[in-house]
Order: sequence, then C-alpha cells, then structure tokens
Amino acid sequence: MKNKKLLVVGELNVDLILNKIKGLPTLGEEKLADTFHITLGSSSAIFAANISTLGTDTTFVGRIGDDNFGRFVLDDLKLKQVNVDHISVDPSYQTGVTVVMNYDNDRANVTYCGAMEHLTIEDIPWESLSKYGHLHLSNYFLQKGLQNDIVEIFRRAKHHGLSTSLDLQVDPDEKWEFDYKSCLPYVDIFLPNEFELINLVADSNIENALKEIGNYGNIIALKQSTKGSILYIKNQSPQSFAPYLHDRFIDAIGAGDSFNAGFLHQYLKGKSLEKCMDYANLMGAINTTGPGGTGAFQNMESVEKTVKETFTHTF
Repeated sequence: MKNKKLLVVGELNVDLILNKIKGLPTLGEEKLADTFHITLGSSSAIFAANISTLGTDTTFVGRIGDDNFGRFVLDDLKLKQVNVDHISVDPSYQTGVTVVMNYDNDRANVTYCGAMEHLTIEDIPWESLSKYGHLHLSNYFLQKGLQNDIVEIFRRAKHHGLSTSLDLQVDPDEKWEFDYKSCLPYVDIFLPNEFELINLVADSNIENALKEIGNYGNIIALKQSTKGSILYIKNQSPQSFAPYLHDRFIDAIGAGDSFNAGFLHQYLKGKSLEKCMDYANLMGAINTTGPGGTGAFQNMESVEKTVKETFTHTF
C-alpha cells in the first residue's frame, strides 16, 4: 500500500546542544561542555524529517525568520525530502532557538520561540487539503498563534477526510490549559508521554489518566521512555509494549518525536496498531544512538544498519 501523504503543522527552531557539561549551571559561574552540536530542532520538524526518512511523503507548514538559522532549518528539511512549500519566511521575527544542556538521560532546555509563535490557522493550506491523507500537529503549548483555533483545526481536518494525530508536549508555563474534552474527539491518535498525561488530567495514576482521556479520544499511544509504551483504546485493557534497550546511548533529544514517526509511518501504511507500537519503540530507541533529534536518521540505509547492529529485529 502506498503511504498516505502527511501534512505536519508545527514549530521550527534549531537546537544548540551541549554535552558532557561539568556540573549544573549556577548564577555567577561558568561551566564547560566537552561537545557541542547545532542540529534541526523542534518536535514537529524532528518528527517530519525522520518520518520522511522512513519513506512517508511529508509536507511541513510552519514559520521561520529571514536569517541563517531559518535557512539552516529549510536546508535540513529539504535534505530529508520534506516539502517546504508551506513554510513562511517572516522577516519580522527571528527563527526559534533552543539551547539544550544534556545530563545523561535527562536535559534542561531554554527556548526562544520567535517566529513559531506567529503561525496561525490561516497558514494551513485548506484549499489543497484533499492532497493529504493525514494531519499531525505537535507542541501545542509553544504555538500561541494556533491555540485559540486548535479544535477548529482538527475539526476541519476531519471534515476534509483526513486522519489526525496530536503530540501535546510540555507546557513551559505549567498551566496545562488544553480543552481535551472538545479537541480529542477530532484526534485519531493522541501521543503523550507519562509526564504530559499526568499533568493534563491532574491524576498521577496512569490507569486513571488513560481512562479519563480515553473518554474523549480514540487511540492513545503513551510513551514511557525506557519502560516502553502503552496502547490504550476506550473500553479495552491497556496493552504494554517492551522497549528496545541498548548500550549505544548518545542523547534522548527527539526520541519521543521518533516514536511518533515510527508509529505514524506504519499507521499510514495500514499496519496493525500492535505493529505500529513496536515499530514506534524501535524508532525511539534508534533516535538515541545519534546526536540530536535527527542524527540517527541520516537516511534509511543508516537506520537499517543501526537496527541490524544493535537489535535482533527485522523490518
């Protein structure tokens, strides 16, 4: 089956990544890092680049500034065969930047949003939406220009016959103001991690939180980092999927986005949800073998090579 075309609506920025930092930052002091990388950043762009590498026809809707970082973003997406015709270059704002400070399996981020905050519902190519089979949106809390219209975006996508997915991501303001009761009925696949799910429903019990979200959503693919993942469908028992563990860890930047890419790549080919979950776990693990969100996804040949060298798994 030929992949359905994918439309990604999301934020765009570069990641400035510091690794092997000599201690935690302290006001008035300076810390040193042993390695530094500049990579394509943002949840949406990492997802788009990696699912395109896997073979899904992908188009991106976003906003960047007229600057070197913006050109870096465009060049990297083009290199991964992502269609960038609907990325607007806005000279009024600078391209977003995230400074990432890595500490083993955890990290601290500082983000300047810039142009990404000014993407609106009007930037989405509604007149040509019939060209696509699926709409994915990520990082709701960083996209101020979309927040008031989030329900309408998914409602329109469903009206046009698209399947849909959403990865909410973390709320930097820690308010978690998202009307999931109104929005999730229009979302086919909801892709949170444990932290996001717990904060969204204000319930630390995972089973209770899944049931609450399941009252309004369809498919929930819950990311659990090194614990694997859980598939939840309303009125069904949660189904757990084992992680792919390895000893080639570089960093975890974008691992959740690669999980999303793996899941949706298989979903858009009509594979079973069980196949989608297993492949999602595998792609999340592959992500952590390279620097940044896209370092492990240079091309499909490199992905297959990493799989063969690291896991007992066949495609």
